Amino acid sequence: MRTVTLALLLGFGHIAAAWAQAGNPFLGRWDLTLTQTANSRFSAGWLGVSEKQGHLEVLFQGTSAHVVPVESFDIRGTHMSVLVNKATEEDPATSLELDAAGGKITGVQKRRDQAVTLVGVRAPDLKRGAPAAWTSPEPLFNGKNLDGWEPVNSAMPLNWVVNGGQLVNGERGGNIKTTRKFDDFKLHFEVSCPQRANSGFYLRGRYEIQIAGGPGSPPSPAPPPAAKGAGGSPGRGGYISSPDRAMGSVYGRIAPSQVLTTPPDGWDTFDVTLVGRTVTVARNGVTTIDRKEIAGITGGALDSNEGEPGPFYIQGDHTGNVKFRNITVSVPK
Repeated sequence: MRTVTLALLLGFGHIAAAWAQAGNPFLGRWDLTLTQTANSRFSAGWLGVSEKQGHLEVLFQGTSAHVVPVESFDIRGTHMSVLVNKATEEDPATSLELDAAGGKITGVQKRRDQAVTLVGVRAPDLKRGAPAAWTSPEPLFNGKNLDGWEPVNSAMPLNWVVNGGQLVNGERGGNIKTTRKFDDFKLHFEVSCPQRANSGFYLRGRYEIQIAGGPGSPPSPAPPPAAKGAGGSPGRGGYISSPDRAMGSVYGRIAPSQVLTTPPDGWDTFDVTLVGRTVTVARNGVTTIDRKEIAGITGGALDSNEGEPGPFYIQGDHTGNVKFRNITVSVPK
């Protein structure tokens, strides 16, 4: 099969325009569910196919790491072949074989010597206005114990403890999530993240607010090898490789509008509003993401069911020694 590279498509825009006029069945955003295997912890993925000024752009979000532009793709009617990334010394190739029918896509993801099936449905628009009023903030963490929280994966050791009114991940271990699920909300939390530590606070269990770096940590020039690629590990050392993966970003999706430093006491304050797909993030009282649309899930999402409420979840599987306090939520009245 002839492979049409992204660069070639950019050089021959009339091909993409012809596909769009003919009703390319892959155009749009797709929420993917991959079959879990014995070695997998997450099953949610995302695919975006868009037409811009006569050119096709394809983006892929694997079950971990960050969203990436695909290296090459080929569309023949209702079949699409995607090479997400070529094999390197550090990362194996990832490819997709997809078929569109009945408003869904089905297919296989191949990585290393493993092939897993997947099903994709069109992602909901989630366009809605802000509520007229919000409830008063209520605590999600009572400062005394883990009531209201549970392990994401019971097979991993849970190293979260309560110490001095703080929720502390003493060392790398399992992730935790709220037992309650939420749709639209205003979230408040405070976090102490040492240099080169790494965590994340997930909204509806699908969109990660990156917690990494700590006081005075500049962006790193490059991520560690494990952080590269579309399907690999998101990395383990608190490395920050680009603005859209910096502290306070929507990981791999939306970069903060400005670089801020952590206060001298080592605690950052976050206020996050999510209505549909529209997110606003304020860090230490400064709005750094102002009513931006989150295009799709981020790596490590619990599921890809974007139209449904979901829990908050906090990563504990990257590094230890990250602390949280004063976690509260308000919901529409």
